[in-house]
Amino acid sequence: MPVLKYCGNRTASDLQKSVRSRANYVGLIFAESKRKVEVEMVKQWLQYISLGGKQLVGVFVNAPIDQIIHAASQLPLAVIQCHGHETVEHIAKIKEMTDLSVWKAIHHDEKALAKMKQYAGVADGYVVDSRVNGAWGGTGMTFDWENVPFYLEEAARQAVPCFIAGGITPENIEKLLSYRPYGIDISSGIEENGEKSIKKMKEIEEKVANYV
Repeated sequence: MPVLKYCGNRTASDLQKSVRSRANYVGLIFAESKRKVEVEMVKQWLQYISLGGKQLVGVFVNAPIDQIIHAASQLPLAVIQCHGHETVEHIAKIKEMTDLSVWKAIHHDEKALAKMKQYAGVADGYVVDSRVNGAWGGTGMTFDWENVPFYLEEAARQAVPCFIAGGITPENIEKLLSYRPYGIDISSGIEENGEKSIKKMKEIEEKVANYV
């Protein structure tokens, strides 16, 4: 069964819904986005929200290492997700300074697989997302999922996890499941009126659980 990550939790209510779901990973965005959160804000939420075994993922875009170190020192992050143009050297430095797993987002295009290979031995996992001009993620746009097997194969060669992101919803997840992804990363696809939706989460989880 694919591993689930619910990302872009922007309020205490969103976070509570995600930690009560069947998702394995819960993502918080610390970069410019309509879903951006602040470290101190999340710290307050966690005083009365138990993660219940969920792995907390902090998402950053081209962030200074000091900013990432600060977040990691204040919050129980399990994973740092770098969603920008971070270099191999930058990823290695973040790992060294935080002692946390670091995932690299790869935006799908004709050069994406070659880029993924450059991070071999350094990135602890990947999130393959749609490439949309002017946005790093959370766009609700899918990419051509016929390319998913190539990313999964490369991640398997590197012996690291690979999540597929971008426009995944209860309506289209079965098509993605046919490619048997290791992990599925969803943000806008589990939202209604700008808030995380328990109903949509359950629809996603039922389809994932029922897929053979």
